[in-house]
Amino acid sequence: MNTYINLFIIVAKTAILVLGGSITYYALRAYGRTGDPSLRALGIGFGIVTVGALIGGVSHQIIGSSLAVGIAINSLLTAVGFGVIVYSLTVE
Repeated sequence: MNTYINLFIIVAKTAILVLGGSITYYALRAYGRTGDPSLRALGIGFGIVTVGALIGGVSHQIIGSSLAVGIAINSLLTAVGFGVIVYSLTVE
């Protein structure tokens, strides 16, 4: 049973890494074309959310910290990333 949960976590974190990395890449690429600071902030925000998921998963799966520590890291960086995304929506 626990093996299936670990496999699910790895698959979900991999999907978050691929999709979040794609969003980050395209937002920063758009910033490079336009110079619009809101796109830079958007890319940074999604990057923080993506890195948070990665670090949270790595801390649990590879380093061996408790699942609660992984969730706490992920949650903190997700909140910070969402804050940056909200900021990106208000920048002119």
